Amino acid sequence: MKAAVSSVIENQLQNNEFLGDVLEGLGRKRKTLPCKYLYDEVGSRLFEEICDSQDYYLTRNEADIFTTYRDEIAQKFGPETLLIEPGAGNCEKVEELLDAMDSPRGYCPIDISPEILLEAEKRIKKSLPEVQVWSEVGDFSQSEVWNKLIHVSSRKKVIFFPGSTIGNFEPLEAERLLKLFASNLGAGDGLLIGTDLVKDSVILERAYNDSDHVTERFNLNLLQRINVELGANFDLSLFAHRAFYHPLRQRVEMHLVCLKNHSISIADTCIDFTEGETIHTENSHKYSIAGFKSLLTRSGFESVCFWQDPAKTYVIHYAQAI
Repeated sequence: MKAAVSSVIENQLQNNEFLGDVLEGLGRKRKTLPCKYLYDEVGSRLFEEICDSQDYYLTRNEADIFTTYRDEIAQKFGPETLLIEPGAGNCEKVEELLDAMDSPRGYCPIDISPEILLEAEKRIKKSLPEVQVWSEVGDFSQSEVWNKLIHVSSRKKVIFFPGSTIGNFEPLEAERLLKLFASNLGAGDGLLIGTDLVKDSVILERAYNDSDHVTERFNLNLLQRINVELGANFDLSLFAHRAFYHPLRQRVEMHLVCLKNHSISIADTCIDFTEGETIHTENSHKYSIAGFKSLLTRSGFESVCFWQDPAKTYVIHYAQAI
C-alpha cells in the first residue's frame, strides 16, 4: 500500500512540474515548451520510428560507427566499468557496447519515461543476464537523479550519451549539463558522447521533415500529451509541424505553427494564439569537431579521441574527466 501511495504522490509532483513548465513556456512572448516533454511513452515510440526512417541519417550513421569501432571503444573503458546512460530511452544502442566490454560492473539507464525504461531493463536482463542493471526514472539534467546513483560503486565510471542529445541544449545549457556530468565522475572517468556535424542545410532539414511525417506526429503529440495529462483543449488540426536550419546558430529548430487565431484553456488559464505564431519545441545544435572539443575543455573534460562515419557526417567523442 505504501508503494502505491508513494507512486501516486510522485505522479502528482511530476504533473505539477509539467503544468508549471507548460504555463510558463506558453506565457512567454515567444511561446516555447521544454523538449524533454516530447518523450512520454507515445513520444518515445514515435522517436524510435524517426530513428528508423531513411531520412534521419543520425541514428544509422552513429550505429555504423559503433559497429566498426565497438571493440576499440570498449577497450578505452577497461575492465569492471560502470556504464551510465542519461536519456536511455529503449536502451537499444547500449547492448552491443555492454557485450563488448570487459567484465562490466553494471549499467545505469536514466530516463523520464518509466514505461520505456522498465521494458528496456527487462530486455537487457534477458539478453545480458550477467550485467547488473540499476534503473533511475527522472530528469538527467537535475542533480537529484544523480544523487540516487551514489550507492553504486565501481573501479571506473563512463557516461554514455549517444544520439546527439547534447544538441538539444542551448550552448550554455550544454556546458552546464556537461559540468554536471563531470561533477559526478572522478578524475580519469569517461564520457562517450555523440554529436552531429555541421553540414548542408538540405540534408539537415530533410532529416527533421521526414517523408513519412513521423516527426510531425512526434511534435504534435506534445499537445496531445498536454490535453491528456493536464486537461487542456488543444485542437491539433490548428497546428502544423515546421523544422528548419538556422545557419548562424548552427541548429535545426522545430516549431508548431498556429494556423488560425484561437484560444485554448489549461488549468483555468486562457492562452491566446494568433495565426502564424509558433511554439518552439526543440533545437538540435550541430558542432564542428574543434568546437565540441573546446566545449569539453570548458566543462571539465579532456578530449582523448573520436571516431567518424565514412561520410564524415557524425562523430563519437571519448573524453576523460579532469
